[in-house]
Amino acid sequence: MTVVMIAYDGTPGARRAVGYAAKFLAPTRTVLVTVWEPIKQPGDQVSFDLDGPPDPGDADDVDIAFADAKHTSDEGITLARTVGLSAEALCVSLRGTIWRTIIDAADWLDADLIVTGTRGTTGLRSLLQSSVADRVLRHGGRPVLIVPPEA
Repeated sequence: MTVVMIAYDGTPGARRAVGYAAKFLAPTRTVLVTVWEPIKQPGDQVSFDLDGPPDPGDADDVDIAFADAKHTSDEGITLARTVGLSAEALCVSLRGTIWRTIIDAADWLDADLIVTGTRGTTGLRSLLQSSVADRVLRHGGRPVLIVPPEA
């Protein structure tokens, strides 16, 4: 089984990466991974309650960052299916850095290839900030297909 993991964040570079994955690859399994940063942190709850037991959680109380990530992921799945990929979605909460979370997801999936787009920064800006794609390539320990932005 060939597992291709596509890092998808909704940007033009990510959309382009999906297109290239469909054009040049024939994976058995394609997983679109969207990394999101929770607004509600597990430690956000008050550690004591002076008026008795803690109030029950509100069922409508959804983390808007997760809802946004889910929307982005759904958009990516629609795009992937439009270009011929039978893709599944995976939303992963941020642990440390985006690039590390992508690598951890690839390890968990045992992906054969990571596909990612890039914003293609150049000049001084590229010297000052290393891209997520560059970090995934350098630290991922598995093949990475980096799709550059449209020229």
